[in-house]
Amino acid sequence: MNTEFNEKEQLQGLARNDRKVIEVLYRNQYPAIKSLIINNNGDIDDARDVFQEALVVLYEKVKAGQFELHCQIKTYLYSVARRIWLKRLHQMKPVTGDITVAEETVPVEEDSGLHEKKQEDFRLMDEALNSLGEPCRSLLKAYYLEKQNMNDIADRFGYTNAGNAKNQKYKCLSRLKKRFFAQYKNDL
Repeated sequence: MNTEFNEKEQLQGLARNDRKVIEVLYRNQYPAIKSLIINNNGDIDDARDVFQEALVVLYEKVKAGQFELHCQIKTYLYSVARRIWLKRLHQMKPVTGDITVAEETVPVEEDSGLHEKKQEDFRLMDEALNSLGEPCRSLLKAYYLEKQNMNDIADRFGYTNAGNAKNQKYKCLSRLKKRFFAQYKNDL
């Protein structure tokens, strides 16, 4: 049985409270909203709550009938979730200035598209990093992800001093950039 549904089928299934459709919506739409909340001072529980509220908003609109979706479901849910989260942040901590100005600055479609672009860039960078091989992959991870200093890296990787470790990091970073941009061009 096909577990994926087109957008019209998803809306119809949501109106019927179809469990499979709701599972598809969670699987496909929750990660972007989770990322939005976590990257904006929230946690997993906040993300779950906000996603649930956004889904309820969509459910109520669809259930009421006469609802016309003029964008993708993911864009609609992201927009609703973003507004819910902005409202919560505003309630938790007074904001200086007008929050509606911030909402008007970046249209939701652009915000969602930007998120998808960043996710794709992270995927390409991860592929490029994993294709580097050792010791470059471990050296770059130690410096950029584990935040180790050059003296520790020199000791860990057996370089004679921090300067040699720094030169090797530079060479590895150059190779990583070359691989990343080669993949980036191919994906365009």
